[in-house]
Amino acid sequence: MKKTLLICFCVLGFSVNAQSFTDKNLQQSVLQINTAKTASDYEALFKKFSESKTTERWQAFYYAGVSEYLKTEILLKKGANSSLVLSNALAEKYTRGALGPQFNNDEVEILLGLIHLQKVALNASTNVQKDVNAASDYISKLENTSSNNPRLSILKARMAQYANNKGEAESLYQKASKELGEAVSSNATPNWGDQLIQSK
Repeated sequence: MKKTLLICFCVLGFSVNAQSFTDKNLQQSVLQINTAKTASDYEALFKKFSESKTTERWQAFYYAGVSEYLKTEILLKKGANSSLVLSNALAEKYTRGALGPQFNNDEVEILLGLIHLQKVALNASTNVQKDVNAASDYISKLENTSSNNPRLSILKARMAQYANNKGEAESLYQKASKELGEAVSSNATPNWGDQLIQSK
């Protein structure tokens, strides 16, 4: 009986240790989002997040969505093609997966708004007005709770670009840049988004 208990405690100890190791790896991979430069960098991060065995499953899904979204953005700048439609859909799938357990998560909803506008930019939307309205609805919903969120400012800037209001878009990108600087200096997470300002 004592041997059985000892074996059970050893197995449990190893599994807890392995789990915390993957949680640490998840956090290290989150930091890599800001240093990734190429589509293959983001693809590698997507693979890490999507295959992650972490206790924070919603966070792994969120960052898998972020990675796939940013990869699609890089490739979109080089010219849209049909494979980007699948990348956009994959980003949305993982981001919606994060929304399940974190139903009222502002960051997840901002990312969904960005994904809707990306779908429009890819000419992949089956209903452009519906996707634009979805992004607009996220903005309206989050303005009170996330008014100083740099990614919300980026979403608003993308919406202004869609409406062909270049002056407002530039002002919002500048606001987002300032907010990102403040977030990085305070070690706030998530702190991705500078990639979108640089590539505007």
